[in-house]
Amino acid sequence: MIAQLDYMTIKEIFRRFQASEPEPKGELEHVNAYTLVVAVALSAQATDVGVNKATKDLFKIADTPEKMLALGEEGLIEHIKTIGLFRNKAKNVIKLSRILVDEYNSEVPSSRAALVSLPGVGRKTANVVLNMWFHYPAQAVDTHIFRFGNRTGVAAGKDVLAVERAIEDNVPVEFQQHAHHWMILHGRYICKARKPVCANCIIADLCHSEDKTI
Repeated sequence: MIAQLDYMTIKEIFRRFQASEPEPKGELEHVNAYTLVVAVALSAQATDVGVNKATKDLFKIADTPEKMLALGEEGLIEHIKTIGLFRNKAKNVIKLSRILVDEYNSEVPSSRAALVSLPGVGRKTANVVLNMWFHYPAQAVDTHIFRFGNRTGVAAGKDVLAVERAIEDNVPVEFQQHAHHWMILHGRYICKARKPVCANCIIADLCHSEDKTI
């Protein structure tokens, strides 16, 4: 694991990210807080493209917990059967929809503790919802961020929680809101796992990774 970068280097990295894309957006399509929760829950071990394809028609008819319950588990399966682990995910979506109706007045809660208590919602999913919908500077660490953080030294850590803490501790506060989106997009399209596209990297001169291709 590469050493943690110093503050000024990290600040310059995120300054460049911000200059390149001031308002980065998540790629999971949604129409409200509820559909965002569902989309992120469905995205575990699946691609955003695959989830968006499955939910395009689903969210037209089931964009609230009540409508999802009316659709039912088998009806939901028909929409998401192209996604990995679709049966278990369908069970969880129906269960979390029931809980939202019965315990939260059909509203998505804005606390991490409440979110992670929902079936199929882990810390990463909760952080995505907190960040994207409630605009809380939560850091949702996925495989792209974990790789990018450790490869560059922006957020070094042995596990996802350690990387999450490293982002919170080391990324300047003015970049915290969009930090995880910048890192996800950079990891997905530039700092790839097998062959990073370093020739197109705007922070290549600040990166000390041994995996650099230039």
